[in-house]
Amino acid sequence: MSIHGQNIIGFKNSSESSESFRAFNPETGQALETEFFKATKSELEEAMAKAVEAFKKFKNMDWSKRAAFLRAIADEMEALGDTLVERASAETGLPAARIIGERGRTTGQLRMFADHIEEGAWVEATIDTAIPDRSPVPKPDLRKMMVPLGPVVVFGASNFPLAYSVAGGDTAAALAAGCPVLVKAHPGHPGTSSLVGQAIVRAAKDTGMPDGVFSLLYDGGFEVGEALVGHPSTAAVGFTGSLTGGRALYDIAARRKNPIPVFAEMGSTNPSILLPEALNSRVDQVATDYAGSITLGVGQFCTNPGLILGIKSSGLDNFINLLGEKIVESQPGTMLHAGISSAYAEKKSTMVGNDGVVLVSEASVSGEATQGRPAVAKASGRAFIDNPALHEEVFGPFSLVIECADEAELAQAIAKLNGQLTATLIADEADLKDSELIVNALREKTGRLIFNGVPTGVEVCPSMQHGGPYPATTDSRFTAVGIHSIRRFIRPLSFQNAPQALLPDALKDGNPLGIWRLVDGEFTK
Repeated sequence: MSIHGQNIIGFKNSSESSESFRAFNPETGQALETEFFKATKSELEEAMAKAVEAFKKFKNMDWSKRAAFLRAIADEMEALGDTLVERASAETGLPAARIIGERGRTTGQLRMFADHIEEGAWVEATIDTAIPDRSPVPKPDLRKMMVPLGPVVVFGASNFPLAYSVAGGDTAAALAAGCPVLVKAHPGHPGTSSLVGQAIVRAAKDTGMPDGVFSLLYDGGFEVGEALVGHPSTAAVGFTGSLTGGRALYDIAARRKNPIPVFAEMGSTNPSILLPEALNSRVDQVATDYAGSITLGVGQFCTNPGLILGIKSSGLDNFINLLGEKIVESQPGTMLHAGISSAYAEKKSTMVGNDGVVLVSEASVSGEATQGRPAVAKASGRAFIDNPALHEEVFGPFSLVIECADEAELAQAIAKLNGQLTATLIADEADLKDSELIVNALREKTGRLIFNGVPTGVEVCPSMQHGGPYPATTDSRFTAVGIHSIRRFIRPLSFQNAPQALLPDALKDGNPLGIWRLVDGEFTK
């Protein structure tokens, strides 16, 4: 399979524009082979028109056929073999082992959604049968189920070239729901996007999907993405990236004549609260774990522990010293692209330049210009409470430790936290006896509350919540990981007194699909 720089418009390739760009190897700075052509307005319109037509067929397609499509995408991705791994590594600087693991996560998600839609409970079929002789008014026959929204626009993420990009979680969930997908490829890894996009098209053709069920559009800037969000036929948007980018798309969607949901995962500092007894009993292990979590993947995870809070004590002092020593011993790593590395250096410098912030340590080796140099800083609880600038995310291998004067100041600092993807509590049994107020406060701030661990690492399973209050995401009611992420791209529809012949199979009396349904208040097959 060879990489081409053309936009994928349903089942055809197109390159009308004279504007193009290339990907760069972040380690060498050299341009990689293949020019990628920016999608024109006419190409965008054609892709959307095809998606609208495809939706008419795709939304009513047997779930087993949609499941076969998802499994075929997974098979095609695996068939790309080393070609995909090598290109993704070249475009992102991520090691081959990381790409292989991410490919496994991506194909696993696709197969997980295939199983989920075949099982059928996701449509939440609910039936309340008629009571025509009810007094004082008859009760109608009402039947409700979830149905797909329509064409979904997905933005590829810079830090996950596979799992949050062309065939990643957003795409898998939308396709599973019955929504055609138009992907705006991330300009940092367009070759990887091309390979995966072609794999999806092959899978679509082989499994009899309608032309337009998937399209892939390129742009080295923002124009195409903004136009996709503003297009009147777009029904929803999936985005993983910065707060600035996600909020911009959200605002575009809100200004439309027909506003649509933007499910954006944006910024999170993922605060960790270190309680005294835990530090007294295992400070070295906690410092080791957090040094590893801060520097994992050069800090380029949405769950990187960017904020650590504790009560000033000898135990916290020991933790800061040990963490600082381990950061000095760490190594800089190549970041995803030059823009991210320069932004990291700038934001780190700005954070450390705030009044009351003290740099604890940096990696002893400064590294190359495109590498992220790990660092840890500290500030007082009062400085954190009084200065909102200390609450901002520094995307990269950086963490800010907050030394609170006492429990009351720690409580005030927690109250000032923004919405988060995760919050972590490091506590021993003695700490937990008095931690109910902290736990209750953290519950209001986060989508996932972790006990005695690190926030990096997101298990893909039904009980995972990957989302949180703003600004972590634009809608804390939903997750971007796991089977329940399908709920972002479906809506409820009720049928009242509908003839059996016009009802979807999921709502017919005979239950031809054999799925679990809530019938007159009781779950039954």
